[in-house]
Amino acid sequence: MMADSTNKEMTHAAADALVDEQKGKAGGLVEDNKTPEKSQKMTPRVFLNKVLSGTALGVIIGLIPNAVLSGILKYFGTNTFAVTLTQIAVIFQLATPLIIGGLIALQFEFNPMQMMVTAGASFVGSGVVKFNPAMKAYVGAGTGDLINTMITASIAVLVLMWVKDKFGSTAVVAMPILVGCGVAYIGVLLLPFIAAFTAAIGDVINSFTTLQPIFMAILICCSFATIIISPISTVAIGLAIQLNGVSAGAAAMGVAATALALVVYSWTVNKSGVTLAIALGAMKLMMPNLFKYPIILVPCLFTAIISAIPVALLSISGTPQSSGFGIVGLVGPLASMEAGLAIPLVVLCWIVIPVAAALLSKLLFEKMLKLFDSNVVFKFQG
Repeated sequence: MMADSTNKEMTHAAADALVDEQKGKAGGLVEDNKTPEKSQKMTPRVFLNKVLSGTALGVIIGLIPNAVLSGILKYFGTNTFAVTLTQIAVIFQLATPLIIGGLIALQFEFNPMQMMVTAGASFVGSGVVKFNPAMKAYVGAGTGDLINTMITASIAVLVLMWVKDKFGSTAVVAMPILVGCGVAYIGVLLLPFIAAFTAAIGDVINSFTTLQPIFMAILICCSFATIIISPISTVAIGLAIQLNGVSAGAAAMGVAATALALVVYSWTVNKSGVTLAIALGAMKLMMPNLFKYPIILVPCLFTAIISAIPVALLSISGTPQSSGFGIVGLVGPLASMEAGLAIPLVVLCWIVIPVAAALLSKLLFEKMLKLFDSNVVFKFQG
């Protein structure tokens, strides 16, 4: 009996020791996971990376539904379900700045109230909804100004980091009014200046239309290939300067070239969801990579240059509406078909040539010249 009792006690003790050991290990894992985040010094580089990561993911969430559904549902004509779902996707897209603001705040581990205050300020500062005096109504369009969205969100984050818990029990009233509306007001004041900056870029691109066709196509194609992975909207640029004909085709080809180049490089580096999102139009997912590793522009621009040549030679055309979309929703290819480009040439120019150019760039710049390691520079930073 005593032996049995002793054995049982030893068994229980061993079990308790094992449980304690496992808890200690788990605790150590939790501690290890938390320590880097808490001890990470908030430098300008870290701050910018957090803003870019939140923006990249927000752009995907906000834009993908409309980018995918609009291209599919337009073939259903006036079907009530298709029309309603298309309208829902457009309205959902209007919330892009709101989503971006919330995700940026999440990067800084804000509480729910701080997140929503940042999101609200970003939404207003983006200019996605404006008051129309003639209609005496608030009108929403597009996604707003992405650069100003990021700036407004950044200001809100800085203010909230400074304020912390100074509002005390009045936070539920004071924070939305003083921080939310206050920062939103700053964003609204900044919006015309940021819009002027975007317009200036558009004017530079517009000046390329006076050049010889091949040079024009290459410069416009490269410009839009760069802009699509920056905080600037290619759609806004295309509409602002009213690109048309071959210049619009070159712009759309630039977007398509970067999209396909990123797909080629992301295919073996990132998870399939990231690559699929890029293929569906979320090229801005690579914004953090662009800021951290500008070398990613080399293969993108190489692909754009090669892809621009048939645009000039075959007079591949587009419209102001198609110039900023590329292959998203097949907007660019369909616009060129409507302008008279035969289907075999559509496939050749919009898919085969850019993909071949991207694969060639991989062989040339990564394998032969060893300018970069795609496993590092094209690894999703979000």
